[in-house]
Amino acid sequence: MRDQVKDAKAEPASVRGPHPFAAVPPAVAAERDLRLDLFRGLALWLIFLDHIPINIVSWLTIRNYGFSDATEIFIFISGYTAAFVYGRSMRERGFVISSARILKRAWQIYVAHIFLFAIYMAEIAYVTSSFENPLFAEEANILDFLKQPDVTIIQALLLKFKPANMDVLPLYIVLLLLFPPILWLLLRNAVVALAASVLLYSLTWHLGWNIPSYPTGHWWFNPFAWQLLFVFGAWCALGGAERLSPVLRSPVTLWVAIGYLVFALAIVMTWHFPRTAFLMPRWLSEWMYPIDKVNLDVLRFAHFLALAAVTVHFIPLNWPPLKSKWLRPAIICGQHSLEIFCIGVFLAFAAHFLMIEVYGGILMQVAASAAGILIMIGIAALLSWYKSVESRGSTPKRPPDADLAGGSA
Repeated sequence: MRDQVKDAKAEPASVRGPHPFAAVPPAVAAERDLRLDLFRGLALWLIFLDHIPINIVSWLTIRNYGFSDATEIFIFISGYTAAFVYGRSMRERGFVISSARILKRAWQIYVAHIFLFAIYMAEIAYVTSSFENPLFAEEANILDFLKQPDVTIIQALLLKFKPANMDVLPLYIVLLLLFPPILWLLLRNAVVALAASVLLYSLTWHLGWNIPSYPTGHWWFNPFAWQLLFVFGAWCALGGAERLSPVLRSPVTLWVAIGYLVFALAIVMTWHFPRTAFLMPRWLSEWMYPIDKVNLDVLRFAHFLALAAVTVHFIPLNWPPLKSKWLRPAIICGQHSLEIFCIGVFLAFAAHFLMIEVYGGILMQVAASAAGILIMIGIAALLSWYKSVESRGSTPKRPPDADLAGGSA
């Protein structure tokens, strides 16, 4: 997923005088890269399945077979698409205008997060009281909300109180708030920007930086660490993918990536089958554990890179199945990622409720998982239809990549 920029177009001839970003290859594609939407849509499905406790269908998700999971895919593509769109805006319209657009998008996601919070709290509180089962509130981490709703709501507005499964949007909001100066530096000197991101990541691990949560603890996705994946995605969109293409085309890279994926699979199997844990050398376990998700462990980052390298090798930009009807459901979900993510959080709790209060067998697990994904597809299709109806109006049609940032949550 890191070579997703097509041949760059030259700066418009109408630009007079030396342009501050003239040396930076523009990230402008002739058509939308459907791989972005495809893998973002698949990531949304995987996140939904992983959010349902005790779900046999979640064994299909990648977290069971390696160190990383769908979150890494989601954040990388978010950084890629944000730079893809706002990078062009910053080159053409300047820092102030493009920063305003980025901050507007951050505000839209913040509003969506607050609406999701209100609906999610109402859903859990109603189920908890109606069925007299406090475990729902405990599992969703909202006991403090039920005890002190006034204080908790204020903390939620400050993004310090986050119920279970609602950590991704606050992370993305913070990353977008920090993105304008990062994007400016990426356009000026991409190597320095990426090095600064690595430095911040290293300092975060060394000094233990994180943002406090309410009532105790810290953010589950530490933005000071996860920014590395976001910035790396942005770096790839702004010419980094082209610089890496010789490395990605190398057979050595492919076999190293496959070897690391096999290694990660072998390690993870010792978690699922504890009797095989003795096969893992003590020195290796002492070196690699714990594999920290909060601070984006290096092993997780490397696992994502290996997955991306293998994916890019076997799924090129012009891969014919990308235009087939079979992949269309995932693609349209990826094109409306903010709405589908919010729906997925709601549906995951609804599925969990059905498994606890109605029937928790395998049949229900499969049915609830399938129904949830079908509902997500249906809503995405409805949104796509409405968007196509709007496009037939008098509003001029936007460039094919102009709405990427609108779906990059």
